[in-house]
Amino acid sequence: MNKTELVAAIAEKSELSKKDSEKALKAFIDTVTDELKKGEKIQLVGFGTFEVQIAASNAPKFKAGKALKDAVNE
Repeated sequence: MNKTELVAAIAEKSELSKKDSEKALKAFIDTVTDELKKGEKIQLVGFGTFEVQIAASNAPKFKAGKALKDAVNE
């Protein structure tokens, strides 16, 4: 799935327009990026955690939460 397909899927599930869905996705990505730049961790219970893995290299890392892992394995 690419970004265009993701925006379309978000629009369908949320009943938002594709334009509004793209804005929401961009806001999400920008917010996660900004927080990671500050060295913060973003924890979405049931989905996963975004954090900088190695501070010296600023390598971002995503760790899936239990609910997401369970949903994928259903």
